[in-house]
Amino acid sequence: MSGNSFGSVFRVTTFGESHGAALGCVIDGCPAGVKIDRDFIQAALNRRRPGAWGEQGLNASVTARKEADEVEILSGLFEGRSTGTPISLLIRNTSQHSKDYSNIAASYRPGHADFTYDAKYGFRDYRGGGRSSGRETAARVAAGAVAACLTSLSGIKVTAYTIEAAGIKAEKRDLSQIEKNPLRAPDGDSALKMNEAIEKLRSEGDSAGGIIECLVEGCPAGLGEPVFDKLDALLAHAMLSIGAVKGIEFGDGFEAARSTGSTNNDAMHAENGAPVFDTNHAGGILGGISNGNKIIFRVAVKPVPSIFKPQNTVRHEGDSLVSSQLQIQGRHDVCLCPRIVPVIEAMAQLVLADLLLQNRSSKVDF
Repeated sequence: MSGNSFGSVFRVTTFGESHGAALGCVIDGCPAGVKIDRDFIQAALNRRRPGAWGEQGLNASVTARKEADEVEILSGLFEGRSTGTPISLLIRNTSQHSKDYSNIAASYRPGHADFTYDAKYGFRDYRGGGRSSGRETAARVAAGAVAACLTSLSGIKVTAYTIEAAGIKAEKRDLSQIEKNPLRAPDGDSALKMNEAIEKLRSEGDSAGGIIECLVEGCPAGLGEPVFDKLDALLAHAMLSIGAVKGIEFGDGFEAARSTGSTNNDAMHAENGAPVFDTNHAGGILGGISNGNKIIFRVAVKPVPSIFKPQNTVRHEGDSLVSSQLQIQGRHDVCLCPRIVPVIEAMAQLVLADLLLQNRSSKVDF
């Protein structure tokens, strides 16, 4: 299997399966001397891990599977700083219930990668989906925390949050509310309504999708490598590599198609000899290069495919496939949004860290 590495200079390779012994990553290209705190990495993993509770009570969105997700740093650090050698991070699986998946060994789950993995490889790890499982994102979050240690040196801050779930939209953008509600929404009142709608779907054996917005502050102008490695192209690659993400838009996104040049263009004026943008319809990226404005993008998250309603599918009988019906068992999320928020942040950090390092060679600076 190829395609397990991401990045050019700051390069990450992830490994492991949902029901294997462990997951992890190897980070190559991190410069020496970066302060990296294990507790910072662990805090990022704690935000993504299953079995999470919201301050308003039980988080209706997430699976009951409980994993400590304790990170082990195997190499690449000495006395709290990167050494310039590969950084290896390991996260052991401790709460696998593989028997929950015995009924899908011969059946394809609708909405999952079961059929496509079989079509590509000839067989598959049916215990939770193997590499196609959302649990694979734990390694991404760990790597993203290391990347954040690097990007913070340039004053970059990445914040993602749920702006829609189960058809309920956030009406406000109060970032102080994000970690105070189960949906990680910037609107506490709307978050309660989202949670109620998701709880109803849970009781019906169904699931929900949503939309996550991501805000990048402090990004300097000039990041992005035209023509094929534009900043927005790499961010799109990063986000769409997350299994549940089905779409992405920057700035005004698809609304720009209904606009005109006179209203969509971001006019500028000068302040203290520097350009300042009057608006941010472009979402902080022009020509595939950051313009110094806030970078804003949104991703669409599909409903969780593991639902507890009977579904039509096919199953193997010998060498042939026959029509069948399947009812999934086990422990599953109902809405992925709150747990994907830290994954979105991590993947954005990986892109920004890589481009910051690439930018060192973009012009003579001495």
